Amino acid sequence: MRQLGPTDLKRLHRDWNRRSAGRIALLLESVQSPYNVGAIVRTAAAYRLEHLYLAGQTTSPSSPKSAKVSLGTERYVSWSVFERGADAADAAREDGFSVIGLELADDAVPLHQLTAGPDVCLVVGNEDHGLSPATIAACDAVAFLPLLGRVGSLNVATAAAIALYEMRRQGWT
Repeated sequence: MRQLGPTDLKRLHRDWNRRSAGRIALLLESVQSPYNVGAIVRTAAAYRLEHLYLAGQTTSPSSPKSAKVSLGTERYVSWSVFERGADAADAAREDGFSVIGLELADDAVPLHQLTAGPDVCLVVGNEDHGLSPATIAACDAVAFLPLLGRVGSLNVATAAAIALYEMRRQGWT
């Protein structure tokens, strides 16, 4: 077995790109760490994010620290800024997305059991406080990532990456 070269990688990614029909967006509510924003942007660009909605105190993807972590991939992602998460959720819905919050909350379902449709906007929140109650109320559904160990939650960038992959995986199967 050998590692793929640049041409082989392009072919591999082109094949998976053809298999991926649905649109995915992300809403970040008060994700303040530029390192988390940069990591999310890089993952979002890798999974062909349609749009990034920024709300509350979210750091801009173009901030120097975010851009350093994203390695310049912010140029592949469009974004818009909103004062409140609920307003950003409404904008995503107007753009044709189902709005799915990721939060450890009552009545949240495991993300892999959620049937969200082809066009999904995933919503992730602040590193310490998660999503605001108003943003949770603005979501069409709320899901969580099942965890097995002694750790009760994940870093927001890690959770966003897993959720983006799961949404794409559902579209591939």
